[in-house]
Amino acid sequence: MFKETRTFFADNRSVFSLGMVALMISSLGDLIAGVTLGTMSGTLELLPGLMILIPPAIGMRGNIFGALGSRLGTAMHIGTFEVSFRKGSILRSNMESSLLLTLAMSVLMGVLANATCLLLGLESMSVEKLVFISVLGGILAGLVLILINIIVAGIGFRRNWDIDNISAPLITAAGDIVTLPMLFLSAIIVLNSPDITILLFSIMFILVTIVLVGMAVSKGAAEMRRIFVQSAPVLTVCILLDIIAGVTIDQQLEALVALPVLLVLIPPFLEDANALGGILTSRFASLLHMGILEPGKAPGRVAMENFAIIYIFALWVFTLLGISSYAVGLLLGLASPPLWEMVFLSLTAGLVTVTVLNIIAYYVAVLTYRFSLDPDDHSIPLTSSAIDSVGAVALMVFIVIMGLSVG
Repeated sequence: MFKETRTFFADNRSVFSLGMVALMISSLGDLIAGVTLGTMSGTLELLPGLMILIPPAIGMRGNIFGALGSRLGTAMHIGTFEVSFRKGSILRSNMESSLLLTLAMSVLMGVLANATCLLLGLESMSVEKLVFISVLGGILAGLVLILINIIVAGIGFRRNWDIDNISAPLITAAGDIVTLPMLFLSAIIVLNSPDITILLFSIMFILVTIVLVGMAVSKGAAEMRRIFVQSAPVLTVCILLDIIAGVTIDQQLEALVALPVLLVLIPPFLEDANALGGILTSRFASLLHMGILEPGKAPGRVAMENFAIIYIFALWVFTLLGISSYAVGLLLGLASPPLWEMVFLSLTAGLVTVTVLNIIAYYVAVLTYRFSLDPDDHSIPLTSSAIDSVGAVALMVFIVIMGLSVG
């Protein structure tokens, strides 16, 4: 047993060395997003429905740009990647499709967030305000994430890194760090602008989106068109799953304010789970493409080994998250449960979430592969959004069980 364990860690030394560092950066970076959410409490009250938009907005950045990183990682593994921006190249096609998906999904996100509020009888701002915040925040964040993806891919390619182990944590962390401030900025613009101005800009966003999508589908490069056509339906499903997470958190918002550190915990918790999902699904996609992972009815040895890797990462990352969230609360003077309760909450809810993640990630990757779909385009978005909902429910359930939402 000891020999097998030693061999396991030896065989996956590079996975752990790169992954641990990337996850630590992701966890600490995600705390910035948590602090940002805490400072947005007044804005959340002034713009009802914004909390429901936040999880899908954050999740969509990871879904689109995490999948971008996964596709680039697969291209490196199979030898088709090159650092080139010429028309039709792998890198340029992925950049163009990611930005177009960001624009289209942001419009849809604003509409669906408003429709969900109306359907459930929840208070909400107007649909044009939600669309404006979603699109402007999404595009600003997307431009930053495109640049980060190019940098990570370029450095990883030159140094022969396996970017499957680093791109997902770094991109999800970067997505959190830039998305919430961009949404906050967009929300402030809404609060300080005439309603007619917001309406006109929202209409312009929708018209531009329709024109660009039409041009891309009819005249775009083959790879860009393939990515958009295959990704758009699954990303729509992902928006709905992430909205469930938003509604779940929104229903507990008043109670969470009693212990503001819990608001700080939520964004990094969800995105650390997404980072782990990104690592696992990126690895599964590459292993399927290379023929190393057999898409069987039950997970085999290779899949089980990857599950073990994710559990080891989870023990590290969720313990660190509980400690660091408590430390941030202490530093900022925010009301908080005791340290051991924060660690127990983060670790227990995290391990439950990761258990569901392992199952979802495997079968989503296998099913998409069997249906001749690209796992890179479907596994990360579907897994990530499902985990947002599972993680939000798990976190809220344990908060209630532990009595932490009682002031």
